Amino acid sequence: MGVAVSSWQLASAVAQTGQLGVVSGTALDIVIARRLQDGDLDGDVRRAIAHFPVPSIAKHVLDRYFLPGGRAPGQPYVPAPKLSIDPTVKADELSLVANFAEVWLAKEGHDGLIGINFLEKVQMATPSAAYGAMLAGVDYVLMGAGIPKEIPALLDQLAAHEACSISLKVDGATEEYTIGIDPVALTGGGLPPLKRPMFLAIISAHVLAAHLAREDYTRPDGFVVEGPRAGGHNAPPRGRLVLDDDGQPVFGPRDDADLAKVAEVGLPFWLAGGYCTPEHVTQAQSVGAAGVQVGTLFALSAESGLQDVLREQLLSGLASGSLEVRTDALASPTGFPFKVATLPATISQPETYAERPRLCDIGHLRVPYERSPGTVGYRCPSEPVHMFLKKGGSLEATVGRKCLCNGLTSNVGLGQTRKDGYSEAPLVTLGVDLEGPAKLLASYPNGWTAAQAVGYLVG
Repeated sequence: MGVAVSSWQLASAVAQTGQLGVVSGTALDIVIARRLQDGDLDGDVRRAIAHFPVPSIAKHVLDRYFLPGGRAPGQPYVPAPKLSIDPTVKADELSLVANFAEVWLAKEGHDGLIGINFLEKVQMATPSAAYGAMLAGVDYVLMGAGIPKEIPALLDQLAAHEACSISLKVDGATEEYTIGIDPVALTGGGLPPLKRPMFLAIISAHVLAAHLAREDYTRPDGFVVEGPRAGGHNAPPRGRLVLDDDGQPVFGPRDDADLAKVAEVGLPFWLAGGYCTPEHVTQAQSVGAAGVQVGTLFALSAESGLQDVLREQLLSGLASGSLEVRTDALASPTGFPFKVATLPATISQPETYAERPRLCDIGHLRVPYERSPGTVGYRCPSEPVHMFLKKGGSLEATVGRKCLCNGLTSNVGLGQTRKDGYSEAPLVTLGVDLEGPAKLLASYPNGWTAAQAVGYLVG
């Protein structure tokens, strides 16, 4: 769903129906830092942070980011530390507290299950973010957009507060690089062992399921098998990239996982990407799936983090049949296809995209590259072109790239305001299968809640 659309409010509402509620773990450091700077007017973030098990760390974060009453009109957000191979203590502390807070709020007041979803490509955030979520007792960790083979062992080590690391992909590397965390050094130690969450790997191919399940070290507790109709990032089409007349990647039968072979692996699996009706749930279960993962129905629900004005535009377009969701082959700086909803005054519009000053000030999708042996720099195809070229990037890689970091934070009302007065525009992502949302809208023309969406799916 993007950044904070799968909010703690949404995850809590889903969990209270008896299903697994999942918060988005992407860029929670930015999200929580900005909520605090907006004054945390309802007090939710501060209530969660008050339960963080190391009060001194909680105080550091509040002292840095909390603004009583919120920012003055037009005042830019104070930037959070950018991800790096060698994070500062302040960066790790913010990551711990932010992920703790979102999970703690999602779990507050009920006994339902809460998960958190991370992107494998955002590796520099993973160790500290996972540890923060585990400090709040997260029940499941889900991860896609890559091959998360080191995550099961990472979760084992974090549960015991052991110093640990994962391999870091560095462009042009001539040696091995890692990113890690030392929980005892960071917290001072003395904390009881943590519950080790279940781990679900989000995959698109049965071959990857078999590969991950082969060894104890890499074996997840289950899979989410996601097809190309899902919102957000999609795995690229297999084989040579072919675009249709509208410039969208063409997916074919090779891009559908062989579900019989996934079932043969012997681990539970859920299906995602276009499974948004009761009939789809039944179909998934008939081929051996434990259930389905659903995004769009819940992104449009009342509890999601989307700004009300965006939700209303999406529902209006859905009602009129004019809502369009495109698979943009170029939008994401990661190189993965990315689903974009076409809405006025968002980065989906060419004129809005052209008006945006090209910059990279959040940097969660920056890629580390080796400047010289042992020395790492960072670059993003969406940053200013001259800077990307100076760092060894190609001009071709910059064409059509959009700043997902800023666009996705704007979706949830946390967009940056520049000193020159420019405000970041949203960039909304949804899945392309709108059958379920359209049917639900017919029953709930003024919109629906998460519980109503669950009720529709399970009957």
